[in-house]
Amino acid sequence: MRTILLTLFCVGILPAADWKLVWSDEFNGPKGAAPNPKAWTYDLGANGWGNQELEEYTSSRANSFLDGEGHLVIRAIKTEKGYTSARLKTQGLYEVKYGRVAARLKLPAGQGIWPAWWMLGENIKAKGWPDCGEIDVMEFIGKLPDKVHFTLHGPGYCGGDGPHTEMTLANPDDFHVYGIEWAEDSITFLLDDRPVKRLTPSSLPSGARWAFNQPFFLILNLAVGGQWPGNPDSTTVFPQDYVIDWVRVWQRQ
Repeated sequence: MRTILLTLFCVGILPAADWKLVWSDEFNGPKGAAPNPKAWTYDLGANGWGNQELEEYTSSRANSFLDGEGHLVIRAIKTEKGYTSARLKTQGLYEVKYGRVAARLKLPAGQGIWPAWWMLGENIKAKGWPDCGEIDVMEFIGKLPDKVHFTLHGPGYCGGDGPHTEMTLANPDDFHVYGIEWAEDSITFLLDDRPVKRLTPSSLPSGARWAFNQPFFLILNLAVGGQWPGNPDSTTVFPQDYVIDWVRVWQRQ
């Protein structure tokens, strides 16, 4: 049955000996089941989400479900009225401050397709965005099928001004592990357990505040359209499936 596991026994990245697994979802459960409600809740609606996106996010099993083989699937669907998809988050259920956070993901592709794996400061309701901070552990723009993007956003360095780097995927159709190692004064982005880029307060514009010293919650979503990826066109195939093998959090012993 679905559970949040506290022991590491599945294949994947192997943290150093001083890391201890403290939270995970392995997405074990029957085919068609809902994601674990003790771990995940939903953002809902079709308001563009600040990026002129086209999808309506739902909690329907049509848009998010377990596949019975140890995966969560987030599915974007084209309907007569537009597009539906899902945006799952741990807000109010689980937050983390510092540690190693990773997910093993298989990404969809196509014009206008925008899967992401990211984190927001739990103080977003009090502080708003971007003061709460945002860690984009992985963003993928479907029209660029071998590029993944890693970005920080905060006060004075949001949107296109956020410290950013990108990597080319050797096998973009395969599963890859996207993660961070997060300390008080640094965030190192990881791809398949290898460091990609280390960002520190000195990486920010002069005078900007480092917004990453409070708990953050986790987000997985599949957007359709928007300012960055552009909208789907005649080449875009639907449905599109974003497949998540696992999500895990470690902290130093």
